[in-house]
Amino acid sequence: MTKTLVITGGTKGIGKACAYKFASNGINVAFTYNSNEEVAKEIVADLEAKFGIKARCYAYNILEPETAKELFAQIDQDFDNIDYFISNAMIYGRAVIGGYNKFMKLKPKGLNNIYTATVDAFVTGAQQAAKRMKNGGAIVSLSSTGNLVYIENYAGHGTNKAAVEAMVRYAATELGEQGIRVNAVSGGPIETDALRAFTNYEEVVAKTAELSPLNRMGQPEDLANACYFLCSNDASWITGSTLIVDGGTTFKK
Repeated sequence: MTKTLVITGGTKGIGKACAYKFASNGINVAFTYNSNEEVAKEIVADLEAKFGIKARCYAYNILEPETAKELFAQIDQDFDNIDYFISNAMIYGRAVIGGYNKFMKLKPKGLNNIYTATVDAFVTGAQQAAKRMKNGGAIVSLSSTGNLVYIENYAGHGTNKAAVEAMVRYAATELGEQGIRVNAVSGGPIETDALRAFTNYEEVVAKTAELSPLNRMGQPEDLANACYFLCSNDASWITGSTLIVDGGTTFKK
């Protein structure tokens, strides 16, 4: 039976790279989008044409994680099995006002939104996916090295990435008896729209290239490859772990 990946936020950046990485290895892909249905459908058509797999897209708002049950009910109509789940979608822009700021300017609403989109969305998505993993499976949450090193204005995101990594360890401990592995991939600065939303984007890009022994920015494909590895049989004895993919920037900083 062809295996199936479910990933939140598959229309750009890391999520899109994951969709293409898994599809290129013969895995069906179900991904969510927030608002751009046209782009999502174009990606569906492209994945199916290029790789001969089944792809579907679904509207989903990670600020409403309580609707995960309805999302997976829709996925059930299109796919017989779920083998991998990646919690990738994140928020930026207006939704993080009050959460993306200096410590003394942080506000509860922005912080709560980041928690909802990071931790709550991981929990509800992973719960629904795990219920459908009849023969074991793998779950991955995207994280960030912003919970290990200081990044300007990143306190709201960084602390919630630390929280989701802790949740990953709890999930791994409890789901292991079902043959389900749960890990996190913690990325350094990656060239995505979310990074471009940073007010000091150009500075971050320059600093990352300077800090990395590899002398370059991270790309979405770098994290997609890590996610694929953690879902593969090559990682069959890895669970409850966080894989840092940062081009060496965290240590050097």
